[in-house]
Amino acid sequence: MHPALPRSAAFSLAPAFALALALAACPASRKDGSAEAGTVAAGPAVRPGIEVLFTDSLALVKGKRVGLITNHTGRDHTGRSDIDLLAERSDLRLVALFSPEHGIRGDEQAGARIQTDRDSATGIPIYSLYGSTLKPTPEMLDSVDVLLFDLQDVGARYYTYMSTLALAMHAAGEKGIPFVVLDRPNPVRGDVVQGNVLDTAYSSFVGRYAEPMRHGLTPGELARLDTGVFGVRADLRVVPMSGWKRDMTYDQTGLPWVAPSPNIPTLESALAYPGTCLFEGTALSVGRGTDHAFEWVGAPWLDGPALADTLNGYHIAGVRFEPATFTPHAPGDRKFPDTEVHGVRLVPTSTDYDAPFAAVAMLVEMRRMSGDHWTWTPTHFDRLAGTDQLRMGIDAGQAAATLTQGWAAQDSTFRTLRTPFLIYP
Repeated sequence: MHPALPRSAAFSLAPAFALALALAACPASRKDGSAEAGTVAAGPAVRPGIEVLFTDSLALVKGKRVGLITNHTGRDHTGRSDIDLLAERSDLRLVALFSPEHGIRGDEQAGARIQTDRDSATGIPIYSLYGSTLKPTPEMLDSVDVLLFDLQDVGARYYTYMSTLALAMHAAGEKGIPFVVLDRPNPVRGDVVQGNVLDTAYSSFVGRYAEPMRHGLTPGELARLDTGVFGVRADLRVVPMSGWKRDMTYDQTGLPWVAPSPNIPTLESALAYPGTCLFEGTALSVGRGTDHAFEWVGAPWLDGPALADTLNGYHIAGVRFEPATFTPHAPGDRKFPDTEVHGVRLVPTSTDYDAPFAAVAMLVEMRRMSGDHWTWTPTHFDRLAGTDQLRMGIDAGQAAATLTQGWAAQDSTFRTLRTPFLIYP
């Protein structure tokens, strides 16, 4: 067996919607993947693409030498890793593994360069796609007949796994081998689109294409969009999930929560991330190294209660702000490691709250409260924001409503753009 992967992280829902979800029966799945109202499923509501591959799409890999881009999130509903599931089969040959940011086991901190390695259990080479090489080289693919991709995305533009997806598709297309996405849920719903659309002048590994901060797509749908709109050339196949609906959050899928990276420990972290990730380009801490990373933001000089009162005055639907005091820890946090900081925590009361707008309001008010303490990392912030206009507008004292004017229209345009590439109802 493959070496033990990290145990699934538990997550807790905000009380206002946890009760509603607890009372809702999990729908059973018909053969076509649709739900039967009023019945209770005997198993998980959703089956990920890796399971569907074996039940009805095996021809894509049967008799072939398989390369696999994955990490600890690539597993079936029982928790078995894709590596084990593929390596044990006699009707295909797993010949190469590829590791994204955070490593094959997902325990490396953000930005840590991943080294090429060899799997201790199977002897299969593990090629790093986060270090000196971001895209599979032709030599890495020499022994590969088909390249599979199975990573759990977070649902935000900034997450590097989807840049790895795009670059790997490019590489497979150039090599002339099929590329197969084993699809997984968007953990923060597929019916919600929020935030600004990236200006491609700011394209980077934390945002390659003109997509919004919260895009509402699965990895398979993003791959279809990349090939259909953004010029990625690949022989793409998507093995869809069974049973997933666009309005589902991850807790409704019946699948075990596995933290996609060390600092997305909970569903609440994933819900906040499309907004609070922007603070990575500031001097403030997002609580890396804590159990609530990205749910809270702070600095030693902030007044948490006063800040919470001000932000609650915005009356942002679906979220409230609570004063928070926390201690971020190294090596995750490089800003205030092992130092007590003060700020606010976002507490969701609905899973469709506008995290990007909430973050802009936080930026405006924290910038004002911080005075001379405030600093930017301009290049990184602008890459995340997909523009320099947000940073410059905040410095100029513009209100959050002014700074986000036009974002809803951008999101509407993106919804129209993505429609032909959607897979799920």
